[in-house]
Amino acid sequence: MEEDTDFRIRFSSLCFVTDHVGFRGTIKSSPSDFVVIEIDEQGQLVNKAPSKLISKVLPEPNNFAKKTKLDLQNLSFEEGSNQEVSIFAGCSGADQYHQSGSEREDTISDGTSKGEEETVDVLGTLLDEKTNELLNHFACDIKEKWNSKTELIGSSPEFSLGRILDKNQRAILHSAIRQKFPFLITVGKNSEIVVKPNLEYKELCHLVSEEEAFDFFKYLDAKKENSKFTFKPDTNKDHRKAVHHFVNKKFGNLVETKSFPELNYSAGNPNVAITVRFREKTHKHRKRSLFEYRDRKVIYTVLQIFLMPDFIEVSWILISVLAFSLLGFLVLNESKEQNLASHRLKNIEKEIEKKRMNVFNIRSIDDSLRLGQLKGNHFDIVIRNLKNQINDSANLKDRILEAIENVKNKGFVNYYGPQRFGMGRKVHTDQIGLALLKSEMVEAVKLFLTPEDLDDPVNRAKKYFLQTEDAKGTLSLMPEFKVRERALLESLHRFGMTEEGCIQAWFSFPHSMRIFYVHAYSSKIWNEAVSYRLGTYGSRVVEGDLVCLGEDVDDEHFPNNKVHLVTEEEESANTYAIHQVVLPVLGYNIQYPKNKVGQWYQEILSRDGLQTCRFKVPTLKLNVPGCYRQILKCPHNVSYQLKEEHDTDVKMEGSHIGEATLSLLISFDLDASCYATVCLREIMKHDF
Repeated sequence: MEEDTDFRIRFSSLCFVTDHVGFRGTIKSSPSDFVVIEIDEQGQLVNKAPSKLISKVLPEPNNFAKKTKLDLQNLSFEEGSNQEVSIFAGCSGADQYHQSGSEREDTISDGTSKGEEETVDVLGTLLDEKTNELLNHFACDIKEKWNSKTELIGSSPEFSLGRILDKNQRAILHSAIRQKFPFLITVGKNSEIVVKPNLEYKELCHLVSEEEAFDFFKYLDAKKENSKFTFKPDTNKDHRKAVHHFVNKKFGNLVETKSFPELNYSAGNPNVAITVRFREKTHKHRKRSLFEYRDRKVIYTVLQIFLMPDFIEVSWILISVLAFSLLGFLVLNESKEQNLASHRLKNIEKEIEKKRMNVFNIRSIDDSLRLGQLKGNHFDIVIRNLKNQINDSANLKDRILEAIENVKNKGFVNYYGPQRFGMGRKVHTDQIGLALLKSEMVEAVKLFLTPEDLDDPVNRAKKYFLQTEDAKGTLSLMPEFKVRERALLESLHRFGMTEEGCIQAWFSFPHSMRIFYVHAYSSKIWNEAVSYRLGTYGSRVVEGDLVCLGEDVDDEHFPNNKVHLVTEEEESANTYAIHQVVLPVLGYNIQYPKNKVGQWYQEILSRDGLQTCRFKVPTLKLNVPGCYRQILKCPHNVSYQLKEEHDTDVKMEGSHIGEATLSLLISFDLDASCYATVCLREIMKHDF
């Protein structure tokens, strides 16, 4: 691969906080040279002293779904009920039937009159008598206006249920209301549930009977596995075409439609019925009964991954190879442990190796992993082939010891590491993120599919697409292991290379991957901001700086009320230290420094065309609140050892038989979201 000149310039321009000379060496010569062990909340190494977690969270069969947490012990139904509780995914074609924003929900569905009675019971249980009565009046009023052909004047009427603080109760209410009143939709905002008319229900009533529309929307919301819905037989081909078009336009990501003639029909005037069913890919393995969850013992699987291409590609490859979605897929910094089915992994180990990955240490555990469980990471690293910097004649061992002690005491600039941006590629992830923030969906797709200057099947396929925009033809050229690219191309083939088609194509990625690109842009700007801050003010804490007031802040997610703006008096009194200074990671809920650094942020946003950006992309359901990141970090529990090696495996070509090479074995702990390669960069004064 040709050298990524822009990337190297970008990272070589980043500054250092220490002033030692450093040294050169090679990292990651083999998997055992770069070992990462997670540190849990109790400060214990995860694989040596695993914490005993008893998970009360339902295992989720599809990580592309909005995750749902439901306390089964506290959710009661009538004894003997056949009620089911299902976890379902939000699909872009039917999102208005799901909660908006990041709220999570559960569907209560049966499809029988008993199910409807239990829905009523749920509403009666969770809503007070007055609110329940007002909800029924609101629903009746909407139906009466529609039945009398009276148009709703002004903005769409709304009815608020008020704020429901319990997340599980909100989820149940959303579903219960939609099951009882399919002609209404529910929207969640800041714990409030707002009920509105379902205008698409009304639109469907112009094509089919109200009874069919009512049953169709109940079917759509219930998402019962292997179920189908059939409209009444119809002899009018144009009318059937209109129904097909409506369903596919509004809910094409969720369901598919087919026409089937009745068994006994006249050849001259066929009676054909439209059948709707859920798409297998989005619905498979989604629903299990309440009692299955209660009775079965949940077994999780842990594995370790080596020689990965990059994290996002690894996740897609595992999804592709295993033929099911990842359960509880969790990023733990540079080391990953996933809850997977171990027997499937072991059976297809050779297939995984074909995807340029190695997995090992596959084992079953009783405990689950969860977000926020990671306090930090412990690193055991071997740096081989140690040498002085060019034109440095000092004693190498002295240089190494000086460098380690310097960083141990003074810390390192807390940059986001190069792996966050797609190192070695022509188009970096932050460039795609900028296009998404500017709602340039077509441009973002083209950036994603930009080929490298290589002549291989992947890049030939990408080059063909940019020349022709022929998604179907590109699919036939794109190798199977490029799962992300194929998912995007399949959507483009279906929806077209238009602005709307590209929006739908981005929805072929789960939310965590869509927002990854936006975060990459924010991370790039943060890296540039901290370089500007240190270049302008150095290690002084000056008026207008932002400092963190918390003592034990070891991540990026501390609230605004812990961020303080340094005053002129505090600068004169040297009230704060440089390690307390933070800079904002771009988003809609952050404040900027009130000095030259704040002005720099505004200039950069203007340069990139984001001066009016609110860091929300509604069309992709992306909201970026932002956060704060400390500009300096220190490694903890640093230990090291220099070792002379005579093994021929570590000899450089042309070296003498008796010549020894020097290696450094170094161990240290870093807080969550810190990069070991960035710490090593500060120690060695060398860009990787």
